[in-house]
Amino acid sequence: MENLDVRVLRHLRDWRLAGRRALLATVVRTWGSSPRPIGSIMALAEDGAVVGSVSGGCIEDDLVARHSRLGGQAMPGGAPRQVRYGVTADEAHRFGLPCGGTLELLLEFDPDAQALADLVAQLEAGRLVQREVDLADGRVRLQPAAAPAALEIDALRLVNTFGPEYRMLLIGAGQLAEYLATMANFSGFAVTLCDPRAEYRGSWQVPGVALSTDMPDDAVRAFAPDSRSCVVALTHDPKLDDLALLEALDSPAFYVGAIGSRRNAQARRERMIEHFGQSEASLARLRGPIGIYIGSKTPPEIAVSVMAEILAVKNAVTLPREIEVAAAKELRAAPA
Repeated sequence: MENLDVRVLRHLRDWRLAGRRALLATVVRTWGSSPRPIGSIMALAEDGAVVGSVSGGCIEDDLVARHSRLGGQAMPGGAPRQVRYGVTADEAHRFGLPCGGTLELLLEFDPDAQALADLVAQLEAGRLVQREVDLADGRVRLQPAAAPAALEIDALRLVNTFGPEYRMLLIGAGQLAEYLATMANFSGFAVTLCDPRAEYRGSWQVPGVALSTDMPDDAVRAFAPDSRSCVVALTHDPKLDDLALLEALDSPAFYVGAIGSRRNAQARRERMIEHFGQSEASLARLRGPIGIYIGSKTPPEIAVSVMAEILAVKNAVTLPREIEVAAAKELRAAPA
C-alpha cells in the first residue's frame, strides 16, 4: 500500500488534470485530543469523492455536505479558508471528536494542477519537498527540503513537508518476512526483500515488494538507508545477517534489528566485537531480540510484535523496558 499522503496527492492531481473541481484539506492546529495529527490531509472532489482523512469520518461528512454536489452544494473558490471544528462540547460530540478536542483545517480550493503534478513527481522520485501556500491567493511554491519538519502556519502562509516514503529492507525470505512485509505495506512503508538464496525466494508471494538477490551487505549499500528507513535481519544466519547489520548501523536508518533469542542476540554482539572491531557503544543502536513482548509464538504474532516496535520507534514513542522482549522474558524467568 502506498504512502497515504502520496495517494491523496496523486488522486487530487488526477482530478485537477481532468478538469474536476476539488479541494485539499489540511489539519493545521489541534487542541486537546485529536483523531488525526497535524499535517494530515484529505482531498474532496466536486462530486463528493473523498480520499484521505482529517478525522474519524464525521468531519469528512460535513465537508462533503458543505462543499460538493453530493451535499447539494457548489464547491466554493477563491483564497484558502481556515475552519474550526469541535469548539463546543456539542460540536465535539456531533463531529465525533474526543472529549474536549478541537481541530482546525485549511481548505485550498482547486489547487493548481501543474503544481500538484510537480509535487507528486518529486515524491515518486524519492525527494523530500517543502510545499508553501500563500494564504492570500492560494499560490504554491515547491522547494527541496533538507529534513522532515513540522507543519508551520501563520497569517501569511502554510508550510508543509512531504515525502519521501518510509522504507523497510528485510534480510531473508520466509513466513515471518511475508507477514512483516504485508504489515509494513499496510502501514505505508515501501518494502524491499533481500535474499541471495533461490530456495528461499522461490515461494515468496507478497505483491508490491521489491526483490534483491544481492548479498545482504551489498543490498544494504544499494538500498542506501536514510532517516526514514529501517533494516530488519530475519535469516538467523550470521553469514548473511552480520555484515548487513554492520552496514545498516553505519547509516542514518531509524531502526536496525535482528530476529533471534536472547542467547543469539548476545552471541551476535560478541562476534561483532571480537571479529569486526565493534564496541558496546557502536552497537548501541542494534536491536535484538526485536519486537515487544506479547507472548508471540507464531510467525504472524511475531510480525505484529516487531511491527509494533518499529512503529513506536518511527513515531518517537519511548517504550517501557518491561515490554521489551529480553527484559520481559527475564522478568518472567526470575523466581518469585
